[in-house]
Amino acid sequence: MSGVDTLLAETDAPSTTVHERLDVRDLPPPEPLQLTLETLADLDDDAVVVQVNDRVPQHLFPQLDDRGFGYEVIDDGDPVVTAIWRV
Repeated sequence: MSGVDTLLAETDAPSTTVHERLDVRDLPPPEPLQLTLETLADLDDDAVVVQVNDRVPQHLFPQLDDRGFGYEVIDDGDPVVTAIWRV
């Protein structure tokens, strides 16, 4: 997944070596949302979750806003990469 690392470098996500990768491309809705939120519940302060999806996770964004997370999406097709971090 070196392409994901390249895409992640294009975001404003904090530069850290701690990345939790979630490849949710094969999961049916609402599992990608649920898995991502469960992972974020245990996220260390200096970690970044990288969600790899086949679409922009529109339903995730309000949840991230409500919980105070920063995020950025790189949508160059498949995969769509969303970096998520604590603000």
